Amino acid sequence: MNNVNLSKSKYCSALGCTKKLWMSKYKPEEAVSKARDSVFKNGAAVGELAKGLFGKYEDVEFNKDLNVMIEKTKQLLQKKPNIITEASFVYENNFCSVDILKNFEDGIEIYEVKSAASLKDINLDDVAYQYYVLSKLGFNIKKAYLVYINNKYVFHDKLELDKLFIIKDITDIAKSKLDEIEANVKNINEYMDTYTKENEPEPNLGMACRKPYVCDYWEYCIKDLPKPNVFDVFKMEWTKKFEKYEEGKISFEDLQNEKLNEKFLEQINFELNNLEPKIDKDAIKELMASLKYPLYFLDFETFELAIPEYEGTWSYQQLPFQYSLHIIKEEGAKIEHREFLAEIDDRDFIRHFAESMIKDIPDNGSVIIYNNSFEPVRNRELEKMFPDLIEDLERINSNMVDFMIPFRRRNYYMKEMNGSYSIKAVLPALYPDDPELDYHKLPVVHNGIEASDTFLSLKNKTKEEAQKIRNGLLEYCKLDTYAMVKIWEKFKEIIGE
Repeated sequence: MNNVNLSKSKYCSALGCTKKLWMSKYKPEEAVSKARDSVFKNGAAVGELAKGLFGKYEDVEFNKDLNVMIEKTKQLLQKKPNIITEASFVYENNFCSVDILKNFEDGIEIYEVKSAASLKDINLDDVAYQYYVLSKLGFNIKKAYLVYINNKYVFHDKLELDKLFIIKDITDIAKSKLDEIEANVKNINEYMDTYTKENEPEPNLGMACRKPYVCDYWEYCIKDLPKPNVFDVFKMEWTKKFEKYEEGKISFEDLQNEKLNEKFLEQINFELNNLEPKIDKDAIKELMASLKYPLYFLDFETFELAIPEYEGTWSYQQLPFQYSLHIIKEEGAKIEHREFLAEIDDRDFIRHFAESMIKDIPDNGSVIIYNNSFEPVRNRELEKMFPDLIEDLERINSNMVDFMIPFRRRNYYMKEMNGSYSIKAVLPALYPDDPELDYHKLPVVHNGIEASDTFLSLKNKTKEEAQKIRNGLLEYCKLDTYAMVKIWEKFKEIIGE
């Protein structure tokens, strides 16, 4: 048997689906990563910051030649007591680097750092794998810990590492998994011996494809399934999707007579029978009757940081940096537009965002949004940060009307929405082939995730580069609120106004 070179990340990846390991070795070009740049940057920043959690440390710098890292680790281990970061070890082709290693006269403690604000089972496997490698090498492991983010910690003046991080003792869990890990390593090696480059294993579709993370090879593994299929049923639980898949109920034809949620069956029925749009005029009339001029069509963009940098904020808080606002002051009035986009180096941008929005929405007209779980929540967070603005922020919140509701409730549904009520699905269904409303034709930013990452990319850009990015952000956010105006116009058309 040719033992596989296993890192802790490869080991964890192979736990749910060993084919991932085969794909990464023989068909890495098929990977379609869903991971965001900001996620990688957050992870790297947290890792670097955590190195100083216990004071002075000695670092093992990354080297493509792992033997260099292993040799340096051996040298540093002789200097006990000390703290070593990225200490690196190998046991029978099983390699790991320990984020933080406390090196005592009578043993060691290991700390695995995660940039998340909660723990997953896979994180336990990560630490347990390290425990396995080091225990096989003969180390006395006194304790094993997971270190992760405390998103209840609010930043004031300076960062307090002891409050930012939570440290959880998982020594007993790690110990209890040693036999399991040994068996897993053996099975992984046997699998990779069995399935060579010329002998590709069949896909093994199951929850490991989606959790704890969406597999980079998901699209590859479902490429031969009929389209649409059970995995395209909007909002169906993934456990249910895989259950139906295992039963052989894969195509929409297979699913049409199953006992499923009414909305799932409706999506399937519309697709198979090419039905005409379903429109509940009374529901649309009721929504439109609730509107009061002036009409404010509002959309926010936000970003989040693992390590809070701004006064009064916390880890992974959605920080609003931009809004677009289309305004119709009275019936028949010309549409006006207002907008705000923070400067990347403005330490008080959140305050300036709030003040600008309040200035641009001075009256008690309807504030039209799309998804009432977003803007109202952000405004309530702003109230906590700026108590002097509570009255105006509450006024804005009290006037909000959610245009997503008719689509979420299926008061208005079309086949082209594919079961979704996202504005990115609704708009092209209502206005097909309209280039003015096509997010794909935007030059820089095409969705909210891109907006967040693009704004953060403004740091260290030239003036010309920054201006191009800012123009792209403004254009994208403006389309979001113009989209709501177009939905309003469609509603007016439906009820005959």
